[in-house]
Amino acid sequence: MQMYQTYIWQNSNWPHFTYDLTGYQAILQEICYQQGLLDGISKGLSEDHLLELQSETLALDAVTTSEIEGEVLSRDSVRSSIFKKLGLRNEDNDRSTVQTDGLIDVLLDASNNRDKLFTPDRLFSWHAALFPTGYSGMLKINVASYRGEESMQVVSGPIGKEKVHYVAPPRDQVEIEMEHFLKYINTSINDNGYVKAAIAHLWFVIIHPMDDGNGRIARALSDMLLARAENSLVRLYSMSAAINDNKRGYYDILEQTTCSDMNITAWIGWFLETVLQAQKNAHKTIETVLVKTKYWQVHLHTELNPRQIKMLNRLLDAGSDGF
Repeated sequence: MQMYQTYIWQNSNWPHFTYDLTGYQAILQEICYQQGLLDGISKGLSEDHLLELQSETLALDAVTTSEIEGEVLSRDSVRSSIFKKLGLRNEDNDRSTVQTDGLIDVLLDASNNRDKLFTPDRLFSWHAALFPTGYSGMLKINVASYRGEESMQVVSGPIGKEKVHYVAPPRDQVEIEMEHFLKYINTSINDNGYVKAAIAHLWFVIIHPMDDGNGRIARALSDMLLARAENSLVRLYSMSAAINDNKRGYYDILEQTTCSDMNITAWIGWFLETVLQAQKNAHKTIETVLVKTKYWQVHLHTELNPRQIKMLNRLLDAGSDGF
């Protein structure tokens, strides 16, 4: 009896993805152009400005990759973790948490060690950093190892009325699936770097190898491959922020692709459009950071109390659009 194909990994040609980039050459050229602009801007900035921009992009990444999953992080905690990791400034009131420290460790490792082999141990170290207590909310999970024996389903809706959006490959296939995936990640092939980042993101989501954190790890992996493609240690744009701006579209295209045949052209197109939007958004972040830095240079000796400084920083961070 032939099994009815419901999910992409059940296709007889899995995991040999197909796609047609004929209609996306213009956007690939525009992405390269925008990246050239960002590279040019970064080369004209001082080291202090670059560090400030890196911290802003990291904060945006951390907050939004969590927000995509419905988790709200304290921006103050995120910033404290970043300041510690980058050595930007000493903070008398350290508000970092073990959770925000771990997330920033993952994001920094993805960019700073972009050319390092991605192994199961490295994956597990990321997972341990994301779940330092061994719990996801109130649920104890397998940490720093592949998921448990239970069926891995992506569901939404209230208890008793859940909608199943996707079912991942069974547990006994995870090791072999990850072997194929990691070989792809670590092998230099002819794929365009941006296309490879798109494929890796999708492929990891399809396997869903961990009990929790699969989305955050998939986004960190694509960030790593984007940094590798651009050969850049300093990321000036946030993919997670651009994805979060179109979160419904993100989940819709993932569901559409994971429940279809091996042709992933639509997903790659969506991913490339999001990269381009993230690059364009970066120009506003750069402007905000430069205005903020100039403001504090002018008011270096102005006497302000901590509450006033915090409020001014919030206003400057909000930019011209306000809160």
